[in-house]
Amino acid sequence: MKKNALLIIDPQNSFCNPGRTHASARGSLYVQGADRDMETLAQWIRDNAAKIDYIGVTIDSHHPNDIAHPNFWQDKNGVFPAPFTVISSKEVEDGTWTPRFAPQKCLAYLKALEAQGEFPHVIWPVHCVIGSEGAAIYPPLMEAIEQWTKQGKFYETFTKGTFPFSEHFGAFQAQIPDPDRPETQFNQSLLRTLDNYQNVYLAGEARSHCVANSLKQVMNEAPEVARKFILLDNCMSNVTGFEHIADPIYAQARQMGIVFTATDKVKL
Repeated sequence: MKKNALLIIDPQNSFCNPGRTHASARGSLYVQGADRDMETLAQWIRDNAAKIDYIGVTIDSHHPNDIAHPNFWQDKNGVFPAPFTVISSKEVEDGTWTPRFAPQKCLAYLKALEAQGEFPHVIWPVHCVIGSEGAAIYPPLMEAIEQWTKQGKFYETFTKGTFPFSEHFGAFQAQIPDPDRPETQFNQSLLRTLDNYQNVYLAGEARSHCVANSLKQVMNEAPEVARKFILLDNCMSNVTGFEHIADPIYAQARQMGIVFTATDKVKL
C-alpha cells in the first residue's frame, strides 16, 4: 500500500482568484481566504513532493443554465433572482419563483433537498462554467502540481456538477443523485483509488460546502476509508455567511477520529 494521497476539492479560479472580470471568469464566487489557502497548499506540495504519492483534484463544472445559477429561475415578472437568494419548494408552489426548465423535476429536487435538512437551495453567482477561465485550477496551485509531476507522477481530475438539475457539492456524488444519470451517482472508482493509500490529505474550497460534503459522503459510504482522511484545515475556507452550516459534519468527523491539522504540523 502506498502512503500519501492528496485530494483537493475545487481549487478553481471562480473560488480562489480574488480578481474579478465577468461572471463566468475568475473570482465570480470568490471564497474569502481561498487564494491564501491554495498558495499555502502549493508550498506544502513543493516541500513534500517526493513523499506525496498521488494527487486527485475535483473540478466543479457547470452549464450557465444550472439549477443553482440565477438565469435558471424567474419571478412573475421574468426577473432572475439575485445571487444568494434562497429558493424553497413552497415558493415554487406558490409561484414566487418558477424554474425555466423541467418544473416538476425541479420541484421534486427542492423537496428532496429540504428533506435532507442540511443545505437550503441557494442561488450562487454564475461560476465554474464549463470551458471558462473560472473553471481552471488556480495558477499558483497548478504550477506546484505541474512541478510535482516532473518526478514521473500523474495527477487525476474528477469532474462534478455537469448535470444541471442538482447541486454537486461533494466529490463523490450529486446532492440528489438522479437514477438515470451515472455522473450523479457515487464515484466508486475515486473511493477505490483513495483506499489504496495509508493517508488521504484533504484540502480545497469551500470548507462549508464542497469539502464538508465530500467528507460526509465518504463517512457515510465507507467509514473505514474516511478514517484515513487528514484535513489540512489551513487550506480551506468557508463561504461568508455560511461559516457554521457544516458544523454537524465536522463534529461527526471528530467523533470518528478523523484528524484535523495544519500544513506546518505535517512532515511527511
